[in-house]
Amino acid sequence: MTIRTLHTVHRGDGFHWVGDGFYVTQLLPASPELQRLTDPFLLMDYNPVKEYPPTTTPRGVGVHPHRGFETVTMAFEGAVAHHDSTGAGGVIRPGDVQWMTAASGILHKEYHDPEWAARGGRFHMMQLWVNLPAAHKMDAPGYQPLTAESMGKVKLDDGGVVTLVAGELDDVRGPARTVTPISLWDVQLGADESADLAVPDGHTLMTFVLDGELTTSTGTIGREEMGIFNREGDRLQVTAGEVGARFLVLGGKPIDEPVVFYGPFVMNTMEEIREAMVDFNNGKFGTLV
Repeated sequence: MTIRTLHTVHRGDGFHWVGDGFYVTQLLPASPELQRLTDPFLLMDYNPVKEYPPTTTPRGVGVHPHRGFETVTMAFEGAVAHHDSTGAGGVIRPGDVQWMTAASGILHKEYHDPEWAARGGRFHMMQLWVNLPAAHKMDAPGYQPLTAESMGKVKLDDGGVVTLVAGELDDVRGPARTVTPISLWDVQLGADESADLAVPDGHTLMTFVLDGELTTSTGTIGREEMGIFNREGDRLQVTAGEVGARFLVLGGKPIDEPVVFYGPFVMNTMEEIREAMVDFNNGKFGTLV
């Protein structure tokens, strides 16, 4: 058994609006020298708790394209509606996750669910972009609506609970189907409780603290901070502070391929980016009103 060591602690740099419905701080992409340790995770936007007044005009992001990766949206409070050019759609509420595979190309829009928006209230979300390897960037797009009831659950010896969206822990699996090995867990610990979690040696490993504070053998991770771990080791050991902690575990097998970002497209070469723009302009991503 080898315990993972903390490489660095990372915070978002300020806040910005995505559309008019998502007020986020961006945790990923990290600095270029850290991107090797965050592969295959490309982007993470975190929308902390924000109060919205009632409205009959739901806020959000209009129709836009993606190619070459997957988006993963987690709902903690509030409700988000989604529609895309494959015909998929739905609403995610607290505890739900939407896992959209853009792959060869998709159009989608996301906005506050009209029923929720009419009442207003607290809104709290997170979105990840997860890279796809070159061999799967041109797969057919798809959509997985994952309900809170479908998530895997593991009770820890010290009293905490792990909710599994993707990946496996103690022979329990999360419901998400992933192209490459991915772990996405939501962990809750009580005051001064500890977690000793099995993780694959050599995989990327990060923790994002939603609430409270975590202590590791090599450092402390505070609220709304991302702990990025070195890849060596097969155990993640953390302890919550005096008010407990809620945190996400993000893990995955590194893809280790060139990454070219251009707005909503993530490919391996600039030529592929140019092809994506031509295909989008020629209507090859489908239609969505």
